[in-house]
Order: sequence, then structure tokens, then C-alpha cells
Amino acid sequence: MIPACTHIIDDDEAIRDALQWLFKTRGVACRAWPGGEAFVDAWQPGWRGCIVLDIRMAGMSGLECFDTLLARGCTLPVIFITGHGDVPMAVSALKKGAFHFIEKPFNDHDLVDLVEKALAADAEHQRAAASRETIEARLAPLTSREREVMNLILEGKYNKVIADELSISMRTVEAHRSRIFDKMEVRSAVELAQQLTILRD
Repeated sequence: MIPACTHIIDDDEAIRDALQWLFKTRGVACRAWPGGEAFVDAWQPGWRGCIVLDIRMAGMSGLECFDTLLARGCTLPVIFITGHGDVPMAVSALKKGAFHFIEKPFNDHDLVDLVEKALAADAEHQRAAASRETIEARLAPLTSREREVMNLILEGKYNKVIADELSISMRTVEAHRSRIFDKMEVRSAVELAQQLTILRD
């Protein structure tokens, strides 16, 4: 897995240098980019971490960079850095899913705290995505009949009721239940329901 990194995107070299120094002194891995174009060109779907993005930049603006990344499926949390006059734009970005915004001049500790929260949010997002992939992989080999039986199990119905509804024998229902539990790697209907709840979250 690619290590998490905080990406600083700002066309002001002095700001980039200051933020790199700040993050490194706090043990936060980081990388600086001179503008949105450079980052968008380099970005890979497997990257983990977060983005600290200036709203006003020469060339591609922070908002344009954000919109482009969203369109490409980037899920990295984005913290906007903004001057006072940019607050309405930052609020608009929040409505599109930005993680947070912080106004200049900002307190160093506040920014690092925000970055650490963003990194934790990305890590949790990745864990949840991995769990969903695992469950979907377990669901894939279920036959259509096993899915029917599984849905009735999740409705809390007993084997006899399931057998009557599907016009099959109880022994067949028991066999389906056993195979469903094996494929889903669960020991009970409760565990099965808990797994499938993750897919709905």
C-alpha cells in the first residue's frame, strides 16, 4: 500500500516551503506542488493521505483543481487555504465535499490538527472500502437460489417457513444455509446481517 502523504498545492513558493517545514517538524509526511495542473497530471487513484489546497492560484485555481479531481474519482480529503475574500468560494467547495477550509493567516497548530483529522478520515475511508470489497467478493459466488434463501434468512424466517415459501425441503434449505455461511465466512445470521449492513453504509 502507498504510504499516506499530505499534498501541499500552492503557487506561492514561500507558503509551500513554510508548510513543508511545519508538517515535517510534526512528523507529517508531505509533498509540495507548484500548482493544480502539476498535481492533477501526477495524481494516481491509489494515492492516500490528504490535500492542502490554496483557492487562488495562477493558472488552474484551487476550485478548478478540486472539481477536476472529483470528476476523476479522487477521494482524498481536501483542506482549502483561503483569504478572507474567498470564504464564499470555500463554503461552496464544502458543499461539494471538501473536508474543511482554513482562513489566512492561520494558526499552525490548527492546520496540523486539521491535517491529522483529514489523514484519519482517509484511513477510515480506505478501511471501509476494503471491507466492502471483501464482502462483495464473498457475495459474488452465491447462486441465485442461495441469494433467495439468504434474503429470507435476513428477514428472520425459520428454515421451515423458507422451505414452504420456496417450495423446497427443509434439508435443502439447511444445505443452502450452510453453503451461504461458508461462502460469506460467518457463523450466524447475525454476523451475516452485520456484513451486509456495511454495504448499505
